[in-house]
Amino acid sequence: MTPIRRKQIILFTSVLALFFSVSCGSSGGDKRSKKDRKVVDRDLAEITSEGVLRVITSYSSTSYFLYKGQPMGYEYDLLKRFAKHLDVKLEISVSNNLDTMFQRLLEGKVDLIAHGLTITNSRKELVTFSEYLYLTNQVLVQRKPLNWRKIGWSKLQSSLIHDPIELIGDTVSVRANSSYIKRLANLSEEIGGTIHIDTLSGDLSTDKIIEMVASGEIKYTVADNNIASINASYYPELDIRVPISFSQRMAWAIRPEDTELEKELNQWIKTMKDGVAYYAIYNKYFKNTRDFRRRENSELYSINHNNISEYDDLIKAGADSLGWDWRLMAAMVYQESKFIPDLESWAGAKGIMQLMPRTAERFGVTDRTDPVQSIQAGTEILELLWDRFIDIPDSLQRIKFTMAAYNCGYGHVVDARNLAYEEGLDMYRWDENVEESILKLSYPEYYNKPIINYGYVRGVEPYTYVRQVFDRFDNYSHFIEKNVETDYDNDEMGKVVTTEPSE
Repeated sequence: MTPIRRKQIILFTSVLALFFSVSCGSSGGDKRSKKDRKVVDRDLAEITSEGVLRVITSYSSTSYFLYKGQPMGYEYDLLKRFAKHLDVKLEISVSNNLDTMFQRLLEGKVDLIAHGLTITNSRKELVTFSEYLYLTNQVLVQRKPLNWRKIGWSKLQSSLIHDPIELIGDTVSVRANSSYIKRLANLSEEIGGTIHIDTLSGDLSTDKIIEMVASGEIKYTVADNNIASINASYYPELDIRVPISFSQRMAWAIRPEDTELEKELNQWIKTMKDGVAYYAIYNKYFKNTRDFRRRENSELYSINHNNISEYDDLIKAGADSLGWDWRLMAAMVYQESKFIPDLESWAGAKGIMQLMPRTAERFGVTDRTDPVQSIQAGTEILELLWDRFIDIPDSLQRIKFTMAAYNCGYGHVVDARNLAYEEGLDMYRWDENVEESILKLSYPEYYNKPIINYGYVRGVEPYTYVRQVFDRFDNYSHFIEKNVETDYDNDEMGKVVTTEPSE
């Protein structure tokens, strides 16, 4: 098997001098036309040649989040499929500041904004929109009285806004530079009265602003109906029945010069919308109120908590003894068992760290389904393997060798290192070197060589294992805070998420 190697692509980008005020439905922004901006030379051919699609999205309850150790979200699920369609990897960055999203796109730092953006004429002066993904309209989000369940229907109705004209002289709080600001300004003009606009930070998500209404921190806000509806299922005290706009098209954004990417993306979206998968994804995040409420109430929901699993304390203790980022070890535990304590593999490995019977006995484990015993033993094994790779100078590479050995056995990794050395590869580097050699140990012409002592190994398993653990770690790093010091820089990890689901 010949693994795909990344080709180095030199990008000539220019840093835009002006700060973009373009955001979700923004009415502001850099007023220069498309002709005034320097072209970024990175269209579909460059993306597929490098093998990486760079995307920016938002951290929200619908776009991209973490739940029970698994990355999820409407945009995330679609992006995985689009990257798979292109046969490239997906590099995700996250920002809730929509100005930042547009700036990074136009500077060439990302190839696509995967976020529900309202298609507007002012925005079309700067970017090209994809085929629209769905239609929605903007609604007023308001809070019912504290005792709304006990007061009479007529009294409840009299306490609420029923028509936008009733907002004259009142204040509505919305995110800076959003389409909501322009809509409220237009609405003031249409109704012949002033609606005061309280401008909130551009870093606040729509979900957070809706929560502020529910808590009474602000009186009113505006949101897209699909997002307002899913949030209102968790906050029954909210009323979202007053529309303040007509239907609007929501889409993703790309650079104007990326015509081939635009063509491919649009064709893919049309194909998706002709099938059932797209609507299943949409309903999963915008219609399934039961699942939304379940996530909101869970301590394993990254929007509300800094937790990955119910075993975080055990994992942190193990990671601390190893000097690893605890989120990296959590990603490994998920890869082993999905945090299921009694999971048993076809080979007889069992428990949260998938211990074989003889291994468990060696490390004093009496019950492999006990997470405490399993994680303690797994940590001891990792420490032993880590010490065996003392000759690996780079700590990040050393971690990868350790994980590979945990997956397939120390001897097979040693064989792969010897094979790498024989073939002129770097035996001290896992990435694109020893990982390539371990793939070859699935074939007789390699595992029968005199230098190979442990024979056949299904090399794709450790190869994929290490990559998927680090892919998942990248997702965890977007959402979960690191509170254990490590001896390596997380930035070295990169932001590559494989196109294939690692669940």
